[in-house]
Amino acid sequence: MAKGDQIYVMRDLAGVPGLYQHHGIDCGDGTVIHYSKARDIAEIARTSYDAFSWNNPVYTVRKSLIYDPDVVVERAISRLGERQYDLLLNNCEHFANWCTTGRSESRQLANFGLRTDQLNLPELRRLAEGDRYTTTPAEACANFQKALGDIATAYNTTLADQQTAYKAADEWHHVAEKALAIGREDLARAALHRRVAANKRIETLTTQLSELVELELNLRHNRAFAERRLALE
Repeated sequence: MAKGDQIYVMRDLAGVPGLYQHHGIDCGDGTVIHYSKARDIAEIARTSYDAFSWNNPVYTVRKSLIYDPDVVVERAISRLGERQYDLLLNNCEHFANWCTTGRSESRQLANFGLRTDQLNLPELRRLAEGDRYTTTPAEACANFQKALGDIATAYNTTLADQQTAYKAADEWHHVAEKALAIGREDLARAALHRRVAANKRIETLTTQLSELVELELNLRHNRAFAERRLALE
């Protein structure tokens, strides 16, 4: 890892370890610029490497850079103090990608189907961010319920895919063991290659599940608020 690298660490969510990627920009001096949630309001801040990693392994995002390292860091510095975190449009990955490529995008969202060009963004963003006053309490509750239903469907589908991938990884592991037992190293290598592919699939699906969980938590929080408003009417 070096100055200007886009880096990420797997973070815990809702007590489940390693569920989602938290992205930042390596400044090359032991500090990282990222969307920090150390305070009540998420803010782009320059923190120590340890504060970013939480003592977890840190990985580099492998891709072709449009900007050189100095420019990447300058772009990150230009947004220090920003408090405009948005899960759908301006999360930590959006920020880091903007610094390195100029494109504000989040592959984690796109990977499980939350493509911003296919969503009713004003509606879903309002629900997720907590702008709960633009509709009546009854309408808000109905909107939250529908959104949660959509998320539940996506979560169950993704979870089933993840479980299938786990099963495949385990099966290929046993195939490799049996192949080695009969002296077929060629078959063992092929089986292990399939196992690696299954493990990569597991990692991708786990990231997708984490994003769904975060979005669901935000929506449930705001639905509870709307229900309290409805009870007061």
